[in-house]
Amino acid sequence: MQNVLENKEIKSIDFNCDLAQSFGVYKNDSEYELLDYVSSVNVSCGFHAGDPIAIKNALNEAKQRNIAVGAHIGFNDIQGFGYKEMKMDEDELEALVIYQLGAIMSFAKTFKLEIEYVRPHGAMYKQASNDFTFSCNIAKAIKKCSPWLVYYGAAGDTIKKVSEYVGINIAQEVFLDKTYNADGTIDFDSENNSNFEFNINRLNHLLKTSEIDNNLGGKTIVTADTIHFANKYENSSDIIRAAKGIITPEPINYIKVKNSGWVD
Repeated sequence: MQNVLENKEIKSIDFNCDLAQSFGVYKNDSEYELLDYVSSVNVSCGFHAGDPIAIKNALNEAKQRNIAVGAHIGFNDIQGFGYKEMKMDEDELEALVIYQLGAIMSFAKTFKLEIEYVRPHGAMYKQASNDFTFSCNIAKAIKKCSPWLVYYGAAGDTIKKVSEYVGINIAQEVFLDKTYNADGTIDFDSENNSNFEFNINRLNHLLKTSEIDNNLGGKTIVTADTIHFANKYENSSDIIRAAKGIITPEPINYIKVKNSGWVD
């Protein structure tokens, strides 16, 4: 993750956003504003968010727009929206992951859709970014459900080592709005930056050089397979609309097939 690699222009990348972030009377209709600009959508599985109707509506919207669907798994923390840290042993975590994947995969079959990847949410995402063993346990559970599922995680050494150790396909994810440390890890304690110019300038530089600016004032080379776009800002739709004007996003599996030479 240090600046020892040759800069490389990014020619293909996935855009992803979260969906089904509603539960009961708590609705989040603004999340649909991003769907025309992403290539993949992370559908909440009912633990941190997403009730059956929200999930059904999300899958229907994804199918109508021909967007790749992923399972957005989280801790069982509906009141705290999955931001509460929890300690779990391997068996507990495996059960948590498989339960959520089983629900969303069965639901997807009724729409003749396939769940293509898995992305942790909130506190689970943060812990998976920093804890190799914890991330491996998530990956093992995912692989038990299907060896074809792609594991989305924060770009860096942890997710790469998990891929090698567990033998699972991964997608390394970057954010335009988050602060990065010099080693390419996310500084989760810093405030996010939703400034339009900052996000678009960072995207342009990332696509041209595979570099992202860090909190020491320098640049760090990262592997960027997918970019996560949050829908919580007033200008979220402006940012992602401009981003799609710079590069047309493509789903991870399509990128892999294209790079293999099977499609033009």
